[in-house]
Amino acid sequence: MYFDDLPVGFAFETGSRSLSEDEILSFARQYDKQPFHTDPEAAKASAYGGLIASGLQTMAIGFDLTLEVGIWNEASMGSPGMDQVRWIRPVRPGDTLRVKAVVVSSKPSRSRDDRGRTGIMYRVLNQVDEVVMTYQIIHILKRRPV
Repeated sequence: MYFDDLPVGFAFETGSRSLSEDEILSFARQYDKQPFHTDPEAAKASAYGGLIASGLQTMAIGFDLTLEVGIWNEASMGSPGMDQVRWIRPVRPGDTLRVKAVVVSSKPSRSRDDRGRTGIMYRVLNQVDEVVMTYQIIHILKRRPV
């Protein structure tokens, strides 16, 4: 889909993916070496009472699930950034994540007719429909060819 196909209010959902303890440990040992992500025993004594996934891993999984749906992939020209990144609930081994997304802004480029900026708010949910994370991305998307 192109910029022109994604008006404000357009919504979509992704498939789901479960997260294992091994995946959490592997990611954290490489990218987020905090004990509540890397050491199940130390995590038990933490404020979380057990092992939790890195928020960065949660975001990466959410983004990958979004790419799998393929809504804007072919039109993507990158992004100038993210806003409103919030980690709301811990993600634990065995949790199953999915994403609900809604277009919250849409603005054609004033200087380039071939593109526009589409703001999408993403909510990552677990298997009991609790929101575990939110973030908004401004996507630069190609416009539909004339």
